[in-house]
Amino acid sequence: MPKFTSVSLATSLNASRADSQHWEPKTAASVVDLPVGSQTYWGVPFDIASSRNELLVLDGESSVDVSVGAAGSHLVFAHFCDEKASTTVAGQPADYLNPVVTAPGEHLADYVVVFEDGSEHRQSIRRRFEINQVQTRMQSGFSSRQHQGLSAMPKRGPYPNNAWGRWQTGVMVGDAPADGRTAAKNDRQGRSTPPPSWTIYALELSDSSKTIASVRIESTGATSIAIGALTLFSGQDNPLRHQPLETVEVDAGGKSAADLDVDIDLGVIARQQDIQSFDGEAWLADPVKGWGESAEDPGMVASIDLTASSDATLSIDGHDIDVRSLLESGAAKSHDGKVSARVLTSERTWVHGKIIDSSTGKPTAARIHFRSPDGRYFPPYGHTHEVNDNWFEDYGADLLLGDTPYAYVDGTFQGELPVGDVYVEVSKGFEFEPIRQKLNIKPGQRELKITLNRNSNLRASGWVTADTHTHFLTPETAHLEAAAEDINVINLLAAQWGDLYTNVGDLTGAVSGSSSAETVVWVGSENRQHFMGHISLMGATGSPIFPMSTSGPTEGYIGDPTVRAMSEWADEAREKGGLAIVPHFPFPHSEVIAEVVLGKVDGLEIRDFHVPTMDTFAVHEWYRLLSCGYRIAAVGGTDKMSAGMPVGGVRTYAFIGDRELSHDSWSDAVRAGRTYTTSGPLMDFTVEGLRPGDELSLPESGGSVHVKAIATCAMPINKLEIVFNGKVISQTSASGDGEKLLAIDETLDLPGSGWIAARAVSDHVAWHVWPVNFAVHTSAVYVKAGRTDVFDASLGEYLITTMQGGVEWLDTLATRADAERHATIRKVYTDAIGAVNKKMPHTHADGTTHTH
Repeated sequence: MPKFTSVSLATSLNASRADSQHWEPKTAASVVDLPVGSQTYWGVPFDIASSRNELLVLDGESSVDVSVGAAGSHLVFAHFCDEKASTTVAGQPADYLNPVVTAPGEHLADYVVVFEDGSEHRQSIRRRFEINQVQTRMQSGFSSRQHQGLSAMPKRGPYPNNAWGRWQTGVMVGDAPADGRTAAKNDRQGRSTPPPSWTIYALELSDSSKTIASVRIESTGATSIAIGALTLFSGQDNPLRHQPLETVEVDAGGKSAADLDVDIDLGVIARQQDIQSFDGEAWLADPVKGWGESAEDPGMVASIDLTASSDATLSIDGHDIDVRSLLESGAAKSHDGKVSARVLTSERTWVHGKIIDSSTGKPTAARIHFRSPDGRYFPPYGHTHEVNDNWFEDYGADLLLGDTPYAYVDGTFQGELPVGDVYVEVSKGFEFEPIRQKLNIKPGQRELKITLNRNSNLRASGWVTADTHTHFLTPETAHLEAAAEDINVINLLAAQWGDLYTNVGDLTGAVSGSSSAETVVWVGSENRQHFMGHISLMGATGSPIFPMSTSGPTEGYIGDPTVRAMSEWADEAREKGGLAIVPHFPFPHSEVIAEVVLGKVDGLEIRDFHVPTMDTFAVHEWYRLLSCGYRIAAVGGTDKMSAGMPVGGVRTYAFIGDRELSHDSWSDAVRAGRTYTTSGPLMDFTVEGLRPGDELSLPESGGSVHVKAIATCAMPINKLEIVFNGKVISQTSASGDGEKLLAIDETLDLPGSGWIAARAVSDHVAWHVWPVNFAVHTSAVYVKAGRTDVFDASLGEYLITTMQGGVEWLDTLATRADAERHATIRKVYTDAIGAVNKKMPHTHADGTTHTH
C-alpha cells in the first residue's frame, strides 16, 4: 500500500481563486495568493489544480461527492473557510484591524467517508478546529495546521540583510526566503499582514483496511468553504504529529554531516552537524579545568537533529531509513544496508540543580557545562546550544571558550539531561577549585547538587577583584557574570563606535541598581580616539563625560573633528570622583605616554599574557615608564565584547584592607598601586614587609632586601620571577607540567633606586577569544636610594620621540575643530615633553652633566 495517494477533485472543481463573490473582502484578497500546483505540506504531497478552476467551493447548504476508491488511515485535506461567521459573540472579523477568528468551533460542514461496504464515518468540520480561515494572526487550528511548515536556518549564517536576529532563532515558519523576511505582506497602510494559508487537516479513519468509495462534503451553509486538494495517507499515526527532537548519529561511509544529502518526508531536519569526538577519561584527567579547550585536529562524527512522525522516511544520500524502526529500537539501517543511524541519548529527564559553595552551604553563581558521552553540550534551560561569539551579536549569559560552551547561572538551574553518564564542568573565578566530574543521572531524577570548594579566600584578607573593562552586557547580566566569575567590581563601559552607541542608556553617574553587597556594577565609559588613545572612565558621578569618541573612524564617525584630549577626559572624570584607566595598554600608542608623564591616569591595563614569557611589548612599555620614574599601577581587564571572552578572565586584585567593599574603596586601592593583574594565579608579594604601591627607602648605594613571593594557582604554573628595573634578578621554575605553588623567599641586592615586582606564568592556557597563558604580575614596590630618583635617559628619549610623533600627527593629519581646541590638545603633548626633558641630563661646556 503506497504511503500517499492523490485523490482527484477534477470533476468537482467549480471556482477560481479570483472568484471573489464567494468571500468577504479580506478573504478574497488573500485567496488569490494561495499557492497551487504540486505542493508538499508537512511532508504530505498535494496536487492543487492550477487551471481555470482550482477550488471546490460550497456556498449555502449543499453537498458534493468525491470518488476515492482506495484504503488508508487518514484523508488529508488542504482547505479553508471564509472569515464571515453566522453566529458570534465576538463580532465579525471585519470589525477588527487584524485578521481574527471570532467564532471558534462554529459548525461549517460534515465530511462523510463512505466505505465500499456501505458503512460511513462522519466528521464534524468546525472553524479553527478542523478548518480555519485563510488568513489568521496567531490563531492557528486546534486540530489542523497552516500549510507553512518549518525551515531550519544556520545560526552562523551567512545572513541576508537585516536578518541576523531572526537567524538566531534557528527556525522559520515556511521556506526561508532569500531576504530573511517572513512571508507576511503589508496592506495599503503599510501594516504587516499574515500570509494566506491552506488549512491542512488529517481526518483519521476508523478502519484503515476498508476501501473508501467516496467522501461526501456536506456544507451547513454557515459560511463558504473551499477544498483545494485531497490526499489519502496510509500509516499508523497522524502524519501531522511529530515525535520529540532526537539527535541521530549517521554512518554513511565516513562522510561529514555537511556532505550528506538528507531529507525526511513527514518531519523536519533541524540541524546537520559534526559532533567532535570526546574522550571522557582524558577530559577528566586534563590538568586545566574550567577554561575551555580547542583540539587541533579532532575526530568528527556526522549527526542530524530531527523531529518527525513515526511514519516518516529518512533519506540519506538516497538511502531510505524507516523512522519508526529507528525511534523504537534506537538504531536502524537503510533498506539496502549501506547507511546506518543511531539515536543518541534518547532517554532524558528534567533536572533542578544547585551549585553549592561548601564554605557557606549556600548556592553560588558559577559557570557550568554539561556534556553527554558522545560529546554534545546540554545547556541549562534558557541557554543556547550554540554560543555565538561574534562581535556585538550575543551578549547573553553564555560563553564559548575554545570549543567549549558554558552557561552562567545564579547558583540554581534547571534543564534536560540525558539519563546515564553525563560529564559536568563548573568554574567560578580563581579562588574556587574548578571541577570536572562524571555523573550518573537516574531515570526520573529531579534533583542535582554540585559542590564547589574554595582553594583561597583573599576577600577575607582584604583583597577584592575587578574587571576594569567590559562592554555590551546589560547591568543585570554583568552582575550575574561577575558573580559567577567571583568578581567584586565590574566596570561596564559605554562607548561610541562610529554611529553605534552602546550602553549609553545605562549611564546613571552612580553605582548601578543591579549591584549587590559582594558584586558592584558601575556603568562608566570608554572614551576613544583612533590615534591618540583610549581611556576608561569609571566611578565618575553626575553627567556623562561626552563626547565618547572623537576624530573620526573607527572610533568616531566619518569627519568627526578632534575636540578633546584623553587627558582632558581624565581630568573631568577625576573632578567627578572617578578613576581613569588606560585600557589595553599601550594601544593606540600616542597620548598614553603623556597621560602617564603628567599623572593624568591611575592605572594601566596590563593583560598581554599571550606568550609564556611575559616579555611582551605591553609589559616592557610599562617597565619603560616605571624605569623613568613614573609610578603607575597595573590593573587587569578583559575588554569583553563578545561571548568568547569571560568576565574577569584577566582581572585586577586590589587590597582595600578592612574597608567595606565599594567602588570608592576599590578605586582608592588602585590609586595607591596596591594591585596585581592576573589571568589565573594568585600572588602574595612583599619586600621588607612592604607591599605593591609602597616606597622602600635605601642608602644611596642601595642595599640588601628580603623579598618574599608566593604564587598559587588552580592550574599548574611553571615560572616565578622577581623583576627589578625591568630585569629578572631571581627566579624559580617547576619541572614537567608545572606546580600549583611556587615560592621565592630570599635576600636580594638592589644597587640603587628603581622598582621591584613579581610575576609568574604558566605554559598552560585559558581559552578566551584567543589563548591566554595563566599569568600574574604585581604592581611595583618603589625603591628610593638616598635622594636619587630612577630615570633612564635613553628611555626618556624614546618617550619624547613618541610624543613628538603625536604633535606631528595633530599638526599635519588631525581633523581640527578650531584653533583654540587644537592648541589645547597640542599643549598636552608639549607639556609632557617638557616634563621629560626636565629629567634628562644636560651637558655643560666643562663636560659635566646635571638634571633639573
